[in-house]
Amino acid sequence: MKNIRIDDLHFELMLDYEQIQKRIRLIGIDINLRYEDKHPVFIGVLNGCFMFMADLMKQIHIPCEMSFVKLASYAGTSQDKVHELIGVGMPLEGRHVVIVEDIVDTGNSLVHTIEALEQLGVASISVATLLLKPECLLYSFDNIMYVGFEIEKEFVVGYGLDYNGQCRNLQDIYRNIDPPDTIGMSSL
Repeated sequence: MKNIRIDDLHFELMLDYEQIQKRIRLIGIDINLRYEDKHPVFIGVLNGCFMFMADLMKQIHIPCEMSFVKLASYAGTSQDKVHELIGVGMPLEGRHVVIVEDIVDTGNSLVHTIEALEQLGVASISVATLLLKPECLLYSFDNIMYVGFEIEKEFVVGYGLDYNGQCRNLQDIYRNIDPPDTIGMSSL
């Protein structure tokens, strides 16, 4: 599939499944080496991380554990407010944690997740994200250790990322090709 249409928006293929899998294999090799004797906990941020996390975990060959959190952002007048919906459900004090994100754009939800984990007394926190939008970041992070792909400020879907709840199931990643004024700022 080269181009797709979702409701009123048009998308073109940006990253195919093979490109994504090659990058995930490289990230997995690095994580296996770095955390070989540390028994890390991988914490996936739902809903978007589910495909990336599943494929990443297939590349992890060291003892580890997994859990998930679900966050929701609510746009406010001065700044976004992040509310945690589902917690980790396991003790994390003294543990090495790898946060698994589908995409980091502004960094609002990542800041919240990191602060919550730091309050639990974890030994270390690193971040593995499939996509990173450097020009959209509102914060500086020194713990984003694993980045699949850096992308421009564009609206993407597929491989866990959705538009109005649709297309998370697509194995490739697509970018919107409609003029920016037609998709609304919340999509970027």
